[in-house]
Amino acid sequence: MNHFYPYNFGGLVRNFSELSSSKYVILKIPYEATTTFGKGTKNGPSSIIEASRNMELFDEETFSSGYLSGIHTTEDLLFENINPEKMTETVYNAAKNFIQMGKFLISIGGEHSISFPLFKAHKDFFDKIGVLQIDAHLDLRDSYEGTPFSHAAVMRRIYEICNNIVQVGIRSLSEEEGEFIKSYNGKIVWAREIAQNPEWIKNVIKSLPENVYLTFDVDGLDPSIMPATGTPEPGGLFYYDTLKLFKEVVKERNIVGADFVELAPLPGQPASDFIVSKLIYKLICYIEEKTK
Repeated sequence: MNHFYPYNFGGLVRNFSELSSSKYVILKIPYEATTTFGKGTKNGPSSIIEASRNMELFDEETFSSGYLSGIHTTEDLLFENINPEKMTETVYNAAKNFIQMGKFLISIGGEHSISFPLFKAHKDFFDKIGVLQIDAHLDLRDSYEGTPFSHAAVMRRIYEICNNIVQVGIRSLSEEEGEFIKSYNGKIVWAREIAQNPEWIKNVIKSLPENVYLTFDVDGLDPSIMPATGTPEPGGLFYYDTLKLFKEVVKERNIVGADFVELAPLPGQPASDFIVSKLIYKLICYIEEKTK
């Protein structure tokens, strides 16, 4: 652990991390209740923060320092009751509070179930909004293991309030989901298409509305670079594929909020933690570059 930098995203001094003066807020949500195979997503937020404290803050691509607009890191969001339905209320209220302040909210989990209330809070504030989901799985089950608020049903809940969804990197689904998507209005960009079609990013952007909420399940990345997740699937996105997608979406659309979920850190193997912290920071740098 680097003891010399403050314990926040980027290890930022007070001038660049106070809530009042920061454009960005990193909301830590170490929630884990419905994961079904590998565990440990509750440790994701702290591992992302720790990695970010040891990351260079000058971006070599944009040749800029995105943190100069301020990045505030919250305390862990705590849950009096980890019941998935109660969780949605807690997360929704916390997110709404920061959006009302005019902050750009980047939430870090924790399991993917947190994305439904996060998106719902953004939808209350932004018109013409859709969702860009990066994921190995569709997450379109009606319910899973007794709850409609499972991580495996998160996109079904989102679809009920917004049918403008673009799902990228998908390579795993259930029979139930296979039936559901026969009459589904969302767009699925299968991982196999990405491997074969150099125009895939253009196709993604064409399907997105003006305002975009990004939900990034880290298992959307290939397990060769992202082994630290509960249900890894072969054939995912690589780092520069992902950066290209981020850059083009930022350029062509208006990303209004984001979450990064399902990191389950592996002891002694911090590379995955660094990838997620770097992706978050690259997103900030791209947004800042656009506003110059």
